[in-house]
Amino acid sequence: MGFFSKILAKLGIGTDKAEAAPAPTAAPAAPGAVPAAPPPPKPVALVDVVAQLEQRAAANPQKLNWRTSIVDLLKLLDIDSSLAARKELATELGCPADLMGDSAKMNMWLHKTVLAQIAANGGNVPKELLD
Repeated sequence: MGFFSKILAKLGIGTDKAEAAPAPTAAPAAPGAVPAAPPPPKPVALVDVVAQLEQRAAANPQKLNWRTSIVDLLKLLDIDSSLAARKELATELGCPADLMGDSAKMNMWLHKTVLAQIAANGGNVPKELLD
């Protein structure tokens, strides 16, 4: 499991057991029979990321600003937020090499990228947090 997968799992994104189960195998059709149409794809359920994170922040004794800080976001999700862990996540998500040497720039890139990736994977992230 990659670092980013841990973030998605903590938010409940992509954990639908039904999707992971293999499709049942149909019995062979009789000669000349028209095969049944496959079921329509199930719509992706959006996860309200903001509501989850706001609820976690309200219950947390620390004042964490997940909207602007990757460290605070990771802390709210109870995920390692150390510099080494953030560098691992940045590498996994393809952070440009010139940003990796400057932790502040890397953190800003990482925060935006993590929110964008959460949105791309079914998280309902407001547009103002993605700009």
